[in-house]
Formats: sequence, C-alpha cells, structure tokens
Amino acid sequence: MATSNVTPANGRLGVMVVGLGAVSTTFMTGVLMTRKGLAKPIGSMTQYDKIRVGRGAEKKYLKVGQIVSMPALDDLVFAAWDVYGDNAFESAMHAEVLKEKDILPVKDELEAIKPIPAAFDHDYARRLDGTNVKKCADRWDMTNQIREDIRRFKAESGVDRVVVLWAASTEIYVEPNEKYHYHLADLEAAMKADRKDVVAPSMCYAYAALSEGCPFVMGAPNTAVDIPAMWELAEKTKMPIAGKDFKTGQTLVKSGFAPIIGVRNLGLAGWFSTNILGNRDGLVLDEPANFRTKEVSKLSTLETILKPDWQPDLYGHGNDEDTQYFHKVRINYYPPRNDNKEGWDNIDIFGWMGYPMQIKINFLCRDSILAAPLCLDLVLLIDLARRAGRYGTQRFLSCFLKSPMHDYTQGEEPVNNLYQQYTMLKNAIREMGGYEADEEID
Repeated sequence: MATSNVTPANGRLGVMVVGLGAVSTTFMTGVLMTRKGLAKPIGSMTQYDKIRVGRGAEKKYLKVGQIVSMPALDDLVFAAWDVYGDNAFESAMHAEVLKEKDILPVKDELEAIKPIPAAFDHDYARRLDGTNVKKCADRWDMTNQIREDIRRFKAESGVDRVVVLWAASTEIYVEPNEKYHYHLADLEAAMKADRKDVVAPSMCYAYAALSEGCPFVMGAPNTAVDIPAMWELAEKTKMPIAGKDFKTGQTLVKSGFAPIIGVRNLGLAGWFSTNILGNRDGLVLDEPANFRTKEVSKLSTLETILKPDWQPDLYGHGNDEDTQYFHKVRINYYPPRNDNKEGWDNIDIFGWMGYPMQIKINFLCRDSILAAPLCLDLVLLIDLARRAGRYGTQRFLSCFLKSPMHDYTQGEEPVNNLYQQYTMLKNAIREMGGYEADEEID
C-alpha cells in the first residue's frame, strides 16, 4: 500500500478569481451545475483521467482522487474581483457562452458572488473601462488592499484555505528588469515608490496572495509571478506558484501536433497561426501593447519542441536570416464570434529529398469551454501541491499552460511538448501519492 505525503483535503477550499468574465463565470457555473448533477465536468483531468500506478502484478489505473486526497466539488467556495460591478449571474448571462437553461438552475448561487472592487490600472488594459475599481495611493497600498480582501473572505466564508487564480485580461507587456524584478527587496521598494511602469497590478495580486498564504496561478501571459523576486517570495512563504496563460485552443494544438513533425523527422519551413476572437479578451488584445504580451507567450511553444540547433537540416531554414523556420502569430478582434474563437494554422513542411507539403488546421473552438476545466484542474492541483509541502514554481502543471514558467536566469528551457508535460504531471501525482514516479520524460 502506497503512503501519500499529502495532508488530507479537509474542510472547504476558497477559490478567489481575478476577473469575473466569460472564463471565470463558465468555470463557476459548471462547478455549481455539476454539484447539482445537472452537468458533467468534461475536459477536467482531475475529474476524469486515470493514471497508472505500479508495474507488473501491482499495476492499476486510478483517478487522481484515488491516488491523493482531493477536495470534492462541494467543498469549493467562490469569490472574485472585477472592474465591472455585475454579479456572477449577470456576467454569465452577458458573456453569452452558456445557454440560459445551463445558468438559471444556479442563479441564486451565482448572484451571491458579487465582485470585489478590482486593483486596476487603466494603462495596463486600455480597452477596459469599468468603475468597480479600488482607489489606491500607490502599488504598495494596492497590494495591502488585496491582502485585506483575502483576509475578509477567509473570515466571512469560513474556508480553511484559499487559492488565488488570475482569469482576467492580458496586461501590457512588462519586460523583466534585473533592477526591479530580480530581488524581493527591490520589487517591494518599487511598489512603495509607486513605480507603475515596472509593477503591474497582477504583480500586486500575486504578492498579496503569497503573503497571505495562498497559492497563486497566473492564467494570462502577464509578467507577474514569473520573475525572480516572486520566486524568492514563494520560497519565503513556502507557497506554490504556477503560470502562465491557459493553454486552450491553438497553442494546445501546436504543442500536440509539433511533436508529430519531430517524431517523423520531417522538415519545417514555416508555421503561420491566426485567430479571430470577439469576447472581452479579444477586445483587450486588439491593443498592440497587450497583444505583444500574448505574442511572446504564443511564440515560445514551437521553439522548444522543434529546435534548429538540434536538427539544422530540418528546422534551420525559413526566415530571412535563414537560421530557423518562419513562425508568425496573429490575433484579430472580430466581435460577431464573441467567445467562439477560430484558429487557423498553415504549416509548411518538407519531406524526403526536400519536397514541400502543407498541413492546414482549422479549430473552431469555444475559448471559455476549453478554459473552464483548466481553471478547475489548476486550482485543485496547486492546492494539492501546497498540501504536499511543495513550493515555488510547479513545473508539473506545465500541461495546462501556454508559456510554462521556468528559470530563464539560469538558461532553463520550458517543456512545451504536450506528451512530455503530461508525463511530468503523472509523475508528480504518483510521487505525491506515495508511488514511484516511474515514467521517463524523453
């Protein structure tokens, strides 16, 4: 019998979400409907997947909750911050992701989720103009107000522990800066000096969460918890962190399909990706400074799977410098589609004797329908990590994220290959459950 090193998931788990838009209300509504037996949490690894533990005669396939102690969906208690004052029911109806029949049975519970005023800076998301916003003297005050929100939620809800999840918009890109972002003392000094140009609001949320003993997940491509100062804080507070950017549509396809090209040793001349999206995320990303943040996240996937320096004959040609295949990503705001995102991929490959071929992928997906189960899995698994005594960057959660966090100061590369990420995930769960982490990653 395996002996788990995880503290039991007793009591209730508070889930404080930054952003009460399409993704978070779809997530909350799905959980509440599932609790009533009116929906199924399809897409959730923690609810459906079975993982092999043991070998030979000892081999068996178990659900995550059979390997390690996990909260029941009944144990989740929701709260949220948002710049708009709509409660979760109003926001879910406005988002038009779900049909009324899938929202109305939990109307009362959703109406009870009223957004806390958001810590917001209009310069970081110029296309948003909500009024449910905190008045902050400086970034340090902003952080302390968020900390007070967390303490108040804990006291009023009676939850035993809290996870903070960012499911809000993409901020403008903040380049990691050694002067402000590499040491905790420097980041704190920048907050107190109100250096708005180097301290994003998402950094204030992350700092507040970790300081209040809450694991933090970054579900957007923001520069927030993926800086050495935050790693230092996570180490100091013994809290797990994960990010960044939910891996939902096109990047999920890319991280799963690129390994096919690699395994078959085919050449890649270019990969062009474009998206049309009409929800609030699409509106925010229509601003070039915000798109730049997303572009950095989406471009990073291929380069760690199909490496020109490993196979120059296959991946060393395509762009003007003739050192690598051509890789381009575009996102276009198109309101008629709302949350129904369409991703087009044109892939120019070449095979035997250099003869060219093409692959076309057209993914007509629903952004929030794909993101909602990721929210559930990330919340439950980072809570698991905390109960297992794991802290700092949780690389085993890379499977759910577009641009997995890694220590770039030491030249570390993230793992973006979906199948290697899945192996990391299974090994971590096995290990926390007291079983052998017995799968090789490569």
